[in-house]
Amino acid sequence: MIRIIGIGLAAFLLLVLEQRLYRRLWSKGLYVTIRFGRDSLFEGEESSLLEIVENRKRLPLSMLKVKFQTSRSLLFETGDGSRTTDQYYRNDVFQIGGGEKVTRTLSFTGGKRGYYRIDSCDLVASDLFLTAQMVETLPERAFVYVYPRPFDSREFRQSLQQLNGEVLTRRHLLEDPFEYRGIREYQPFDDMRSVNWKATAKTGGLKVNQKNYTSLKAVRVFLNLEDTGILKKTDCVEGSLRIAAGLCEYFLSQGMQVSCHGNSLDMLTGEPLTLDASAGTGQMTAVYRALARTDTEEILPFVELWSDKLLHEAEGTVTCIVSPNQYEDFVELLEQYQDAGGEYLWFYPVWESGEPKLPEKLSSHIRVLHIRG
Repeated sequence: MIRIIGIGLAAFLLLVLEQRLYRRLWSKGLYVTIRFGRDSLFEGEESSLLEIVENRKRLPLSMLKVKFQTSRSLLFETGDGSRTTDQYYRNDVFQIGGGEKVTRTLSFTGGKRGYYRIDSCDLVASDLFLTAQMVETLPERAFVYVYPRPFDSREFRQSLQQLNGEVLTRRHLLEDPFEYRGIREYQPFDDMRSVNWKATAKTGGLKVNQKNYTSLKAVRVFLNLEDTGILKKTDCVEGSLRIAAGLCEYFLSQGMQVSCHGNSLDMLTGEPLTLDASAGTGQMTAVYRALARTDTEEILPFVELWSDKLLHEAEGTVTCIVSPNQYEDFVELLEQYQDAGGEYLWFYPVWESGEPKLPEKLSSHIRVLHIRG
């Protein structure tokens, strides 16, 4: 009897020591990394998420749970260890020996445009006999962009070809401030900055530099997602982002400088969407990322935000406007721009076969595009 009690006491003490050992050392030399296989993809494309667990100590872990959550808009394959409600929750179990490294790959599809992060993961470990439980939360910096797929349809391509033919090849001629082709008499519409004071002093009359010309090289894309209706046009709003991506992609491929401005807020910076004009190789990536980060729930008044830029910074540019809605002050702004001689096209997305009643004065500048799921 005493022997049995002694064995039991020894076993109990060993268990206590084993638990203390695990509580003290389980997380030492344990490295857990969660990262996406690539940092960007388009809507509908497939990618992967990697879970990497490395145990650099000799002490084995008979049970280690790795828990994290991300957006349900990333469509993971369903199975054991996953649950989807308002978020996608993952709970994976690892059994890892001392000095061992395990990598698990989870496939997913980019279901919806956006910017998605995994900010932390929870580790839950047990001792060798599964009698104790230890918990720790680790910070993570995993992120992925799901880009809007550039819009494409027969009517969209026709509109681009028309814009290219009627506007771009007409070669809107702009004065080039770096090239001169002579001197002429001052006219009332001339800028005083163009006066050639040396020639003026010689002749006794105002003379101005006559400049050479260069062809149009810039396009502005304005994105208005303001929705004043009772029924929200979610599909048309997302369609607007795809159209903006398609416009930027097309003009950048033509070697033109492209800028993009919108009244949505960036979910990272909290600032309105704005990208300065550039034709550089990284401009399209910047456009994709800005559109992916667009928060369609945070919209500012378009007229208040962009009317000054639209009206007074148009020289040397063609303007494309993308908006799924028409409301009084927005239409009035476009009428004002049109009356001032501004060149523009308004790309108006509607759902499937819908045909909106267009503002009569602007109708020749509007291109209705039909959005299908």
